Amino acid sequence: MTRPILPLPLPLLFLLLTLAVPAAAAPTLDEIQAVLASRRHVDLTHAFDAATPVWRGFGPATLGAAADPETHQPYTIEQHGFRTTLYTLVGQYGTHIDPPAHFDPEGRTMDAIPLEEMLLPLVVFDVTPLLASDPDHALTVADVEAWEARHGRVPAGAFAALRTDMSKDFSTDPERFKRYPFPGWSLAAIRFLFEQRGITAIGHEALDTDATEDFAGETWLLKNGHWQIEVMTNLDQVPPRGSLIAVSWPKVKGGFGFPARAYAILP
Repeated sequence: MTRPILPLPLPLLFLLLTLAVPAAAAPTLDEIQAVLASRRHVDLTHAFDAATPVWRGFGPATLGAAADPETHQPYTIEQHGFRTTLYTLVGQYGTHIDPPAHFDPEGRTMDAIPLEEMLLPLVVFDVTPLLASDPDHALTVADVEAWEARHGRVPAGAFAALRTDMSKDFSTDPERFKRYPFPGWSLAAIRFLFEQRGITAIGHEALDTDATEDFAGETWLLKNGHWQIEVMTNLDQVPPRGSLIAVSWPKVKGGFGFPARAYAILP
């Protein structure tokens, strides 16, 4: 008499199948680096010098040869075998980071922002099609929702960048670059992205987050523990989603802001 074969309980069957099929090995860091290196990289950072446009409340930078404190003679390769530069500039100069401490006395300083926040998914909101009819357009929640209808939900943890093409005036027409008002973020859009989508940080091409008289968007952003990168460039070369952004800055102890280096790794 043949004994019937009883079906296995589903949990046990799933376990046996899982053990029978080896899991795909996670890629090594060498393999990940090779993939990233094969992708196009886009610099999102302006080079700066003494002529760089800066907010009207700050003065221009000065860059000159550092000197021996005893002789007051500048160091030269010919005489000393090396040269170095003495920089005098405000922290919020060129492409720079604003940490929460820029506005919040209890906020995180530059050195307190963890490394995990320096490599993030990148999404780009392009408002340039709207500027012909509204030159000072502030990104709205409706704009974000329209973007999501085309590109999918903004991923949690992302860095959200605002493309306005203001960066094209940075070197060619500095006075126009510094104009006020200008296209920027609305407070409602900023709050929606952080509170409803869980993004990590934002960035934009202008010198400020928003063109309100009380800096409503920037104030809320920084006083709620978030950070931003200002005076970005080349966002016209980055797709709406699918890229990564890598951004870093000097680890100034207790720093309230400093020039930063940011670049995108395209999909």
